[in-house]
Amino acid sequence: MARPVTIVTGGSRGIGAATCARLAADGHDLVLGYISNERAAREAAEAVLAAGVRCVTVRADTSQEADVERLFDTAAAELGPVTGLVNNAGVTGPLTRLADARTEDLRRVLDVNLLGYLLCCRRAARDMAASGGGAIVNVSSAAATLGSPGDYVHYAASKAATDTLTIGLSKELGQDRIRVNAVSPGLIDTDMHATMGDPGRPARMADSIPLGRPGRASEIAAAVSWLLSPDASYTTGAVLRVSGGR
Repeated sequence: MARPVTIVTGGSRGIGAATCARLAADGHDLVLGYISNERAAREAAEAVLAAGVRCVTVRADTSQEADVERLFDTAAAELGPVTGLVNNAGVTGPLTRLADARTEDLRRVLDVNLLGYLLCCRRAARDMAASGGGAIVNVSSAAATLGSPGDYVHYAASKAATDTLTIGLSKELGQDRIRVNAVSPGLIDTDMHATMGDPGRPARMADSIPLGRPGRASEIAAAVSWLLSPDASYTTGAVLRVSGGR
């Protein structure tokens, strides 16, 4: 029986790398998309290959249509028909109040987090419909409902759009046997916080979480894995919150 072929965007670090490792353990062949850190992508790919499945790395900026097309073309050419997509590539920009945010940072957040998701979903919808079905998991954020005032309301807005995309597209693609769901992580201890300028944020905010700690990337990967699995065969249009109760 053929293994699932799954594309994971932003697969070189954090939640993306953990998702690649988990899906490899579950028997997926993987296309690992990354934007710049070739070394991290190579290390993530080595972990996947060690599980005994196939893995291809593709450098791609998902906000660019040509890069998305190349990502999917490479997947089909080297691994076969794509059965799964994990839309994970995302950016926050610096932590700041909206009044102080730079236009270029706002534009980049929307280009990657919203346009990028739309471009990947569009191509996945076309390919999966032609091959008999599949599953899409969009990585959202608890920020979509919390709003993240004083931190990044622009990022929160992009993730609220992700939730709407998930619900609408699930209804649009159900007849094509394509399931569309989202995972909505809360505060997760990854290097994203250092990238946005506040490496101590997970530890500092732990008291605000009912479970008393930040989450682990592997815990988000487990949720993604379930949504892609046959165990979730009757689940579509869901936004699964994995946030420690926050």
